[in-house]
Amino acid sequence: MDRIRIAVIGLGYVGLPLAVAFGRHFPTLGFDINAERVAELGRHHDHTLEVSSEELRAATMLTCSSHAETLADCNVFIVTVPTPIDEFKRPDLRPLESASRTVGRAIAPGGVVVYESTVYPGATEEVCVPIIERESGLRYNADFYAGYSPERINPGDHEHRLETIQKVTSGSTPEAADFVDALYRRIVTAGTHKTSSIRVAEAAKVIENIQRDVNIALINELAMIFHRLDMDTHEVLRAAGTKWNFLPFRPGLVGGHCIGVDPYYLTHKAQQIGHHADMILAGRRINDGMGGYVARRLVRLMSKCNGKAAPKRVLVLGLAFKENCPDLRNTKVVDIVNELRGFNAKVDVHDPWVSAEHAHAEYGIDLVADPVPGQYDAVILAVAHREFVELGIDGIRAFGTPDAVLFDVKGAFPRASVDGCL
Repeated sequence: MDRIRIAVIGLGYVGLPLAVAFGRHFPTLGFDINAERVAELGRHHDHTLEVSSEELRAATMLTCSSHAETLADCNVFIVTVPTPIDEFKRPDLRPLESASRTVGRAIAPGGVVVYESTVYPGATEEVCVPIIERESGLRYNADFYAGYSPERINPGDHEHRLETIQKVTSGSTPEAADFVDALYRRIVTAGTHKTSSIRVAEAAKVIENIQRDVNIALINELAMIFHRLDMDTHEVLRAAGTKWNFLPFRPGLVGGHCIGVDPYYLTHKAQQIGHHADMILAGRRINDGMGGYVARRLVRLMSKCNGKAAPKRVLVLGLAFKENCPDLRNTKVVDIVNELRGFNAKVDVHDPWVSAEHAHAEYGIDLVADPVPGQYDAVILAVAHREFVELGIDGIRAFGTPDAVLFDVKGAFPRASVDGCL
């Protein structure tokens, strides 16, 4: 291929770090249909906090645009758009299909398109490639080529970053696979792992998150059992963890754009081929129900501790799906809030990491900027942001009334210092 000119389509948690990394080595266009996002990046600001202003400025060969016509000069297209699920927990491929149409209108003979979005095995070549062929009039593996290199971004993690996580690569022909692999080796210092086919790379990605989901579901179920036995789950896990091959999973809420979503992509494909994925779906049912479980535990705790039928006013600390991160995608804290509201509780949510505008737009939740101490008869530590941990147990209890109960979802504090925990 002649001089490489890269387009990264989708500038979210995955696409922006990728565009910045490539923008230090190749002429790179970061494309996003959200003009406000492009304008924000033009000011060298990233509200996701994945890329610093200094890193944006250092990517001297990166430009950003929301105008599709700017893609015409590119010959490598990397698609990093979301792959969500719909209300029935089925894969929603509309963003991927739209991005494929955009690529099809811009790609020229000799072009290469690489997908990073999480999908089920076969989706790249069964769904995306035919769209590009229709839009472009080009023939697959004759006029243009494809690759798949799944993203492994961990939002909020500044140790495990794009450059330091080994990258899985693949291509539609041996030559395309070599090209994709060499391209990523320019930016990934941890190296690459080239697979034999696009389908293998797709499958590898989706099972990474399924494995975590199933293991966390197991620990969540164990936590339910140990609660009934009046045992400290975390103490049990510490004891079991003294064996060298015991896996260090912990109970909790499973949100975010990956672990709580990706399993449904593989179970969808499994159903298409006549297999019901019992274990995967069982894990999903447990983890999807944890928000409601926490809320019901709190209600029972209120009755046990001070005889109240249900909390009247609750403070939930944390809304993001994980600690020290502004990412709201698929956060299960919302399930706690909704369940408590079903008990007619007034629920305030405080999260110093999350944009109040985004919280309202996504979930209709109006964040409380400065909770008034002494006002709540229940406090839930839902996300262990460093600000909350640094408050200490006394600082968190100060939000409540003298007889308020404190439920620690994350196990951030010793069990003896809280009224309830997973």
